[in-house]
Amino acid sequence: MVRTGDTPSMAAGWREVFERSSVVPPARHTARLALETRLSTQQLGLQLGLSRLSAPHLPQSQETSGGEQDVTYQLRVTLFDRNHQHFFGRTWKSPPQRMKNNKISLNEVLYFHTSLRLPSTVVVVELVSLSPRPDGSQQAMGRGFTVLELFTNRPEALAADGDRRLNLHHGSPRSLLHPLLRDTVDYSSLLKTIDGAHLGCVIKNHPALVSVMHLLPENVLISGSENIPGLAASPTGDALLRPQLLKMLPFTLNRLTISLQPSLEKFESQLLQLINADCHNTKQPGPEGTLRAVVIQERRLHVGVHNGWCFLEKPQVVVLEPLASGTRGRSDSTSKQSTMVKDSSAISTLPQTLGLRSSLELRLTNHPALAIVFQLEFVFSAPIGRETMLSATSTSRAAFLQCLRWGIWCPFQEPADWKGEEIQLVLQGGAKPNPHGVMVYSTEMSAKTPSPAPLSAPGSAQAKDSITFRLSSSLERKAPSPKASLRTKQEDVSRHRRSPSSPSQGQRYIPQASPPGSPQGPGLSLSQLAATSRYPTISHSSSALPWQQSFPSLLHPSLLASAHQLSHVACSGVSNIAHLEMDLQRERDASPSAQDEGDQLQELPFTPVHAPVITLGMNVPSSCSVSSRSSLAHLYSAGFPDIVDCAEQAAEVLDPTEPVPFDPQRENTDPLQGNLLVFQFLAFTRIPVPGVGPDWPENIYFTFQFYRFPPVTSQQLKLLTSDKVQQKASVPLPCVLASINKDGTVDSGSPGLQVQFRVDEGFLKPGEKRWFLRYLALHTMHIDIWDSDSLLLIGSTAVELKYMLRQGKSAVQALHEVEVLTTDYVGEDTLLTSADVCRRPALSPMAVHTIIRGRLHIRTGNIGCPVDPRRRRAADMMASHSHIITPREVIGGFKGGSLSSRNILQLNARNAAQAHRLEMDGERDLNQPDGGRRKLNCMAAVHRREGKEEVTGRTKEARLARVLHQIKPSEEHSKAEVIANMLSQAITTQHLLYASLGSAEYMEFVLKNPFNVPQTVTIHSDDPELSAITNTEEWAYFKALTKTPTPLEENMFHLEEDAPGPRVYLRPKESIHIPLKYQSFLCDHIMALQGPSFPPSGKGSQVAKRNLSNIVAAKTIKVTFKAEDGKPMAICQVNVEPTPHVVDQTFRLYHPELCFLKKAIRLPPWNDPTVGDSDVRTHISVRCSDPNIICQTRMLAQGEPQDVYLKVPGSPSPHIKMFFVMVFTDKWMAAPSQIWQVYVHFLERVDVSCVTGQRSCQSLVLKGKQAVRKVKCFSSHPQEIEVDPEGVFVLPPAAVQELQLKVQPWRAGSRFLYMSAVDVENRRLVTAWLLCLNVHRPVLSKAFEVCVPVGGGRGSSRKITYTNPYTSSRSFLLRSDHPDLLQFKEEKFQISGGESYTIGLRFAPSQSPGSVEILVYVNNLEEKTEETFCVKVNYS
Repeated sequence: MVRTGDTPSMAAGWREVFERSSVVPPARHTARLALETRLSTQQLGLQLGLSRLSAPHLPQSQETSGGEQDVTYQLRVTLFDRNHQHFFGRTWKSPPQRMKNNKISLNEVLYFHTSLRLPSTVVVVELVSLSPRPDGSQQAMGRGFTVLELFTNRPEALAADGDRRLNLHHGSPRSLLHPLLRDTVDYSSLLKTIDGAHLGCVIKNHPALVSVMHLLPENVLISGSENIPGLAASPTGDALLRPQLLKMLPFTLNRLTISLQPSLEKFESQLLQLINADCHNTKQPGPEGTLRAVVIQERRLHVGVHNGWCFLEKPQVVVLEPLASGTRGRSDSTSKQSTMVKDSSAISTLPQTLGLRSSLELRLTNHPALAIVFQLEFVFSAPIGRETMLSATSTSRAAFLQCLRWGIWCPFQEPADWKGEEIQLVLQGGAKPNPHGVMVYSTEMSAKTPSPAPLSAPGSAQAKDSITFRLSSSLERKAPSPKASLRTKQEDVSRHRRSPSSPSQGQRYIPQASPPGSPQGPGLSLSQLAATSRYPTISHSSSALPWQQSFPSLLHPSLLASAHQLSHVACSGVSNIAHLEMDLQRERDASPSAQDEGDQLQELPFTPVHAPVITLGMNVPSSCSVSSRSSLAHLYSAGFPDIVDCAEQAAEVLDPTEPVPFDPQRENTDPLQGNLLVFQFLAFTRIPVPGVGPDWPENIYFTFQFYRFPPVTSQQLKLLTSDKVQQKASVPLPCVLASINKDGTVDSGSPGLQVQFRVDEGFLKPGEKRWFLRYLALHTMHIDIWDSDSLLLIGSTAVELKYMLRQGKSAVQALHEVEVLTTDYVGEDTLLTSADVCRRPALSPMAVHTIIRGRLHIRTGNIGCPVDPRRRRAADMMASHSHIITPREVIGGFKGGSLSSRNILQLNARNAAQAHRLEMDGERDLNQPDGGRRKLNCMAAVHRREGKEEVTGRTKEARLARVLHQIKPSEEHSKAEVIANMLSQAITTQHLLYASLGSAEYMEFVLKNPFNVPQTVTIHSDDPELSAITNTEEWAYFKALTKTPTPLEENMFHLEEDAPGPRVYLRPKESIHIPLKYQSFLCDHIMALQGPSFPPSGKGSQVAKRNLSNIVAAKTIKVTFKAEDGKPMAICQVNVEPTPHVVDQTFRLYHPELCFLKKAIRLPPWNDPTVGDSDVRTHISVRCSDPNIICQTRMLAQGEPQDVYLKVPGSPSPHIKMFFVMVFTDKWMAAPSQIWQVYVHFLERVDVSCVTGQRSCQSLVLKGKQAVRKVKCFSSHPQEIEVDPEGVFVLPPAAVQELQLKVQPWRAGSRFLYMSAVDVENRRLVTAWLLCLNVHRPVLSKAFEVCVPVGGGRGSSRKITYTNPYTSSRSFLLRSDHPDLLQFKEEKFQISGGESYTIGLRFAPSQSPGSVEILVYVNNLEEKTEETFCVKVNYS
């Protein structure tokens, strides 16, 4: 046995933390106000930074005027409620510091969390001077204070968010308690400010504090350097900046007993005598002069884990039971016996200790200052009426609580030799601070004992109250559960209670001195304990214990008492606090409110709702033809335009099911270097989908993006069906697509939609052709198909582009038939029972299903075009060493002499001409010198383009003079500045750079030291996206990637933290290559409105022109190389011209508005073909184009799937957020291997709970916008959702239109449906809704089984008899969840009251064996289900 006592050395670490963690609670009215205004729904973590205090004019005190050199200063920070003038929380004190130059550098960071998000909650900061006294102590003197406001009337915003500079006021914070300041909001008008005294601070939210709020009490100011048990230490010294929790391990506490001295009976008798005597001294006796007796109703033990600051979890409350001498928890062999007790005096064995028969689960972490706290508490019952002595029928009693003993034990304090041993701990009482903050009972003897000696101290004649228990790790052995024994005892006692007995006999079968194991329960408030008792309480006058007394003759235990079967419920001696214990027999059906709040929930494995989105990669939808020959004949007879080459010959047809050989050399030697790429959207094949009609969709449009051309949104296309061709319902024919004009009529021209893209040397930049060919060979083009009526997404597909490689042929074409896919999230089916009405539904896992919505027939082609040989050479042959930037020799510049206006004018004209040429032709080299005559001619050409008259010599001089007057330097700009600008242009080298999103552009600048002395040059870039490469390994990687044959030097740069950039050393007249890299991950996310475009005018096909995308903005970046004197030695001006990037895949996600979207996108298995070793792990990293979106990935084991995690902030409906995700597979992120375009559609969420086959109604509100609109509502499943009004209605500005939804689903489970409100005139989306259906299965009335033969083309007919249960005539409707398999003879019938009707059923034939369950619904005229039949059909 391990014996411990309350010596000063025991729990020293815990006591050290506990003694400084005393907290003053806030005003009760303030806490109630925060709760009523719903501002304390969640705790808010805050960070307060104190930077520097300036106090040049502090008032001098008499104590410090003589010895200022020994005075130190300290800041004290406290929370204050100015409405109630109440300081609360804990005062934080900074380390004492001396003042230097009238300033104090604090650099302290405080943290706290609070739920009092009210404007009245402020922070008071006091400056205190500490001067030494002769006795060695310090005298504190207030030198000023300030007040920092935290919250405004909007709790989500901080009043002082950001940096603040606070003025110090004269006096002490005690002046805030003056009555004049009670209702004052602005203290500055009444408090005098100290001149020049300021405190710099910053206050901001600290979300990271949320994870450690359980380790700290509320409203406690604490720094990250203080000891917080349960929190891992940080190497930076601030453990709360990025807090890391220590791992919590489960432990089991069992065999717990408490021994009270001198004995349990004498201790309780003495306690009751003192309480009754106190009641006699403080209250008047009854009219008969009798006393009111106080009895012990319950004995409880609170067990919790405390870290010195607070309890890590709410302490567990268990009920203790008196045990006989020698009896330990669970070892009582007589507990399973029952005996008939007639009188309480028959029991001779008296209990000596209090014991716990069950075990407790605790979660602990290995920290020496972590303690287990025990608190023994008794529940007393006293009469509250004016009755005389307690009788068997008295019911008016009140309960009150009293703490008797408490103790703490630190299990991980050295030495930790308690494992497997029995621990005995001394309990203490009296007026001592304790973790629960309650008054503890103390006898006169214990009150005189200041510190009890250890229990094992030699010569200790006086025994102490103690607690004995065992603590073991739950990981090593699983603690046995008392549930089985409890259930056995419950059944046993219930069986005895059901036996009949005469009330006059006064006998009951009860367990002898052996109540069941004590379960855990939450603590109760006094209002619950003081409630009127349901049963009378037995007096403690006899020596027998309460459960050993017989029931009164006229009382019987209730069903509640029979169900719980606890010691204090199995007898009449209880009040109605019995409900604190949960029902163990019906544990599976217990509601969450009845569960123990002290238990730590264990996380269970489950399928998350956010299933990962699977990337297509190379697994594109099936492109093989599945259409019949009749379908293909119908398709080719529609008259689509042919794809022909330049010689008007038909293009060679490629089979999309066969592999395509790719030879880059053959593509390079092709004489037809131009490419006209053609996409022909021919037809769409409908596939029957549940919830929509057979003619859905009627009109569609497409959105896609090819290569780096701008995104394409097509016009409306109508699906045409031929009435001349006979088609079977099981084999639908493809519907030919036809363009729809603006007036809504169908275009009579060529059917289908043709989109062309011209890729020639005028479009491609130098060296880009090989990347374009690689794009065609390896990538697929993602296509979204939309319903142009409802503007809802039908599905997506992808087309392989490798069949557009010509491989030396004049033209090629391929016909693709691809599946249009969409994903559907469906939850498990649930059966609606009566128990589900009052019980919160459990979260069921969501299954992801892929649904085929149709097949798209698309023809792709590539027509070769001849190009100019001169342009071909300029485009194909990239200049050798084009990544090297060499400063040009200065031919013309400022040659001295006077700075005339003509020189300035010519300089301005030259710059204007260069800017104009750059705008007209972005590919012209800006480094070529131009003569002055040509510049003036260009200037004149600009004026002529503006529509002005021809420029003559005289007007030319006048215009030059007018321009000179406009650019003439003002008084603020001197000629020296103009000269410096001209000289800087002389050393500036311009470089044109074509950059796309995510791609790194590498360049080397040749820097030469023109001086005869060595120089240390500092490299400074005015844009962080362009920087110098200082890592040698990265430099070597980019040199090898760009094949730049320049020398590589290690450790070339000198890096300093505060320097504006890296530094490099140059010898006299030395030239070196400076590696530079430009890379941008940010772009603009402007996108077109959702909806189809209008058809083009003139031509029948859309030709994509060379208009650059505006996603990435053009910019000019200067890199300055400064010498040691700070003057520029050379300037490299990089003109960035944006080029659109390639989109490899598009994702469209739907999410409720104003909520964070958390989604995982699963990457395909990624193997780098350049790495020979297959075991080498590919380094994958991701970046996002939107800095407000969290995008990250994690490295997993080899061969495991890897996910990209997205966290997108929400937006209001129907906003669509678009961004790009770049996936890199190389370490230095030179170029993205994949670029994804992600669309997140935010919709209004509507939750609907319904039953299959029955109609449920839901109301929605549609608000008008700025203009009058004609609106029509659509749903994704028209056969399951009806909208009223059904047609087009007018929505006035700022008006409110109520919409009625009639939902009648046919499939059970959780589903997501969509609804949209569309402006029918402009084809634009007004609002969209996300309908979250929770569909239950109905309660079945009858079940049938029928066998239907397979094949033969004949079905089977059956009959079901239905009787009208009403007395009046009623009309009924027949519905089925499988209308394709079951048809009714009559779908509507009328029957008189009480009569029967025969329902005729016709089952469709099947060609394959199997079985299916079909539900038959008998609904009334309002589509409310009267009866539900289940018919199981076996096809054999």
